[in-house]
Parts: sequence; C-alpha cells; structure tokens
Amino acid sequence: MEEGSSEYTLDEALSRLGFGTFQVYALLFSGIGYFSDAMEMSLLSFIGPALKSEWSLTPIQESLITTVVFVGMLCGAVFWGLIADSFGRKTGIQIVSLIVFGAGLLSSFSPNYVSLLIFRLILGFGASGGHVFVSWFLEFVPRSNRGAWMLGMSTSWILGEVLETLLAWLIMPRFGWRLLLIVSSLPSFTVLILSGFAPESPRYLFMKGRRHEATTALEKVAQINRKQLPAGTLVSDDPKQLEVAESSVSEETDLLSLRGRNFGLRKWLQDAHQLVSSDLLRTTLLLWALDFSYTFIYYGIQLMISSLSSGQGDCASSSSKSDDDVDALYVTTLVTCLAELPGLVLAALLVDRFGRKICMETVSLLTVVAILPLLWPQTGTATSLLLITARMFNSAAFSTLVVYSEEVYPTCVRGTGAGVMSGVGRFGGILCPIVAVGLVRGCHLTAAVGLFGSLIVLSGACVMLFPFETKGKDLFDT
Repeated sequence: MEEGSSEYTLDEALSRLGFGTFQVYALLFSGIGYFSDAMEMSLLSFIGPALKSEWSLTPIQESLITTVVFVGMLCGAVFWGLIADSFGRKTGIQIVSLIVFGAGLLSSFSPNYVSLLIFRLILGFGASGGHVFVSWFLEFVPRSNRGAWMLGMSTSWILGEVLETLLAWLIMPRFGWRLLLIVSSLPSFTVLILSGFAPESPRYLFMKGRRHEATTALEKVAQINRKQLPAGTLVSDDPKQLEVAESSVSEETDLLSLRGRNFGLRKWLQDAHQLVSSDLLRTTLLLWALDFSYTFIYYGIQLMISSLSSGQGDCASSSSKSDDDVDALYVTTLVTCLAELPGLVLAALLVDRFGRKICMETVSLLTVVAILPLLWPQTGTATSLLLITARMFNSAAFSTLVVYSEEVYPTCVRGTGAGVMSGVGRFGGILCPIVAVGLVRGCHLTAAVGLFGSLIVLSGACVMLFPFETKGKDLFDT
C-alpha cells in the first residue's frame, strides 16, 4: 500500500511498529517456552544412570526413558499444528505449557519405572508443541532483520541446555533426580502464568476473519512500542483471502460448540492439503528430508561426544567410570552447548544479508569441513574438538531451517507444516543412537563419520533445490 493510503496490511503495520519493547517481551516470553523444552530434553542424559542404579534397570529399560519421549513427540507434533492453526497460537501455548509442567512435575513423584515412562510419554507429547512458540513470535516480527531475531530466539534453547547441565551437576549428586525434575518443570509453569498476559497473534486473528481483534492486538503492540499504526483500515494483500476470512467469522467464534469444532477440523483439513499441493509439495518434501538429516546429525554428534568423553568409544579401555569421569561428562556437555553460540552468531550475520538458503549451504559446508578429518585417526582431544565444531555449524543450519520453514508456509497451515516437519525429524532422533552409539562402541568411528558426512552433503543439495527464498519477503497468509 502507498503512503497516505486509507488501508494498510499486516506487514506494513509491523514494519511501522518496528522491533520495539513489545517484541523484546515477546522474545523473552517465547524464549522461556523454548528454554523449557530444551531443559526437559537435556535432562534425559543425566537421569538415566541414576534411575538405572536406583531401580536396577537393564540397558534397554534405561534407553526406553529417552525413547518414550521421542514417541510422545511423534504423536503430538501434528496435533499441536492442528490446535495452533484451528484454535490459535496462544491457546496452543497454554495447553502445551500445562502438559509439560504437569507431566514434568508428576514425573518427579513417580513411584516406579512404568509410571515414569507414562509421565515422560505425556511430557514428550506436550513438548512436541514447541514450534507453536516459534510461530507466535514470528507473527509479531517485522520483515526487516526477521531472520536474525528468529535465530536470536534459538539461543534460548542453548541457554536451556546450559542451565540444565549446571542444575544436574549441582543437584544430582546431592539431592537426586526427583528434585532435578521438579526444578526443571518450573519454566513451563512460568510460561503458563505469563501466557495470560500475552495477546493472540494478529496475523492468526486476521486470517480467521477476526479483523477487529487483530486491529486491537496491533494497537496494544503500538501502545507498548510507543508508535502509531498506519492510518486507515487493516486489509489483506489478497482480496480473496479477506473474503474467505470474513465469511467465516461467525463460524470461528463458535469454536466451543460441536458445529464450531467440526467446522474447524474440516477447514483445517482443507488448508492442510496445501502442504502437498503443487505449489508446496517440493518444499514440503525437502523440509522433511532436511529436518530428518539435521536432527539425526545433531543428536548423533552429541551422543558420539558423550560416548567418547565417557570412555565408551575407547576400544582398548574397559575401566569403570570414576567421579572424575562424571565431572568430565558435565564439562564436555557444557562446552558442547556453549560452542553452539558462535555458530548462531555466524548464521545471524548471514541470514538477512545473503538469505536463508545461502546461510544453510554455508554452515552445511563448514560442518563437512569439520567432520571430514575424522575419517583419519585423530587424537582424543582433536576428535572431540572436531565433533564439537561440527555440531556448532549443524546447530546453526538446524536453526536457520526452523526460520525458513516457519516463513515459507502460509499462516493458515504454519503450525501444521512446522509440526509435521518436526514429527518427521523425530525419526532421526530415534534412529541416530544406532549409528552414534552402536558404531562408536563397536570401534567403527570412521563408518559413523562417513554416514554423517554423506547426510550433510545430501542436506546441502536439498537446500539448493528449494524453490523459494524468504529473505525480506512478506509472510503468506493463504
């Protein structure tokens, strides 16, 4: 729209309001949600050995504690997309936070192994909705430097991993795993309380035909940022989208009735079909392949680092773990997590200047450069440093992929698209221990590295095939 026009679009409004005080609050709020998920995922590395000792678990039983979380995430990924796209980002955030907090807290009171598995399964189901926080935050951010701010949100995941490691190091030897689970559930409770003050996404509201509510939400942002909205009426870039949205107002306001719920599900199924439409099918398949690969590599490298740092990858060693070994594992985990920060800084510098695709291609290439030397024998220190460096660049690629996936899908299926992609990625998380731990413990580090390197190269090829670049572009609503 031209300056002085009596109409303005959502992107024009957000550009006028800029990245101000409200967006800082939104970044902190959504960051705590992401932070909470990171803590719950990270603690799996620390409670397993304690539970194995306390309940005399077999190795398979110990591994199931982690597996059930991923199974829960597989089951929940698409569900939270449905909730976020049909009933709102804020509603999704509130239910996700309630489930993660409740299941996390109840896990600490588990009387036996089976009850713990059930609670962690439920927690995984809730934690799979973490992408809703990303969608909510994205829809308040102006297109200028949007990529860098979205990557800034990713730092909260790293901070969650760092805090969980420090808490485990402090609490586990002195107070045990139950207190660690209680403390780790508190960030989700914080999000649940703060969500009462968070507005619904104006982009979601407008897409549902609730223009007055969308305008009110934008006015609140303007008030907090001490800026003025453009003069005139909020309109869509796509007249057809506006007509459809306005015709559905009465239906959408009846979501609590049976008729409203049926309409919401039917409408969601119609919209979700866009994921495999001729316009988005190629993008969707490439996103699935990349998320699987990046998840496989991300968790695989971490498990390799843990195995090597604990001596489980040393074929000549059969010594038992000492307290020094345990401390070394905490230190290695901390270093590995903190090492991800430079990778995110590099990605933030590239993503808005050169685009999402070039950013992913660059950090993927750097991942290959870091991991290829492991095809030849290296010292233990060199091996750990190379793996940590590879994970740093892979984390940057992963975070950039999340940004791209949220931007490339239209508002009506943004949550669903991100959820399905996340669900596909969980298969990578489930399968990676076979390579990362199995091959390393079997003294086949070179084979594991070769597989990781091949996946990274294929990932780079997938990025090149993306038909769209989202840098500097307005978000699509339909």
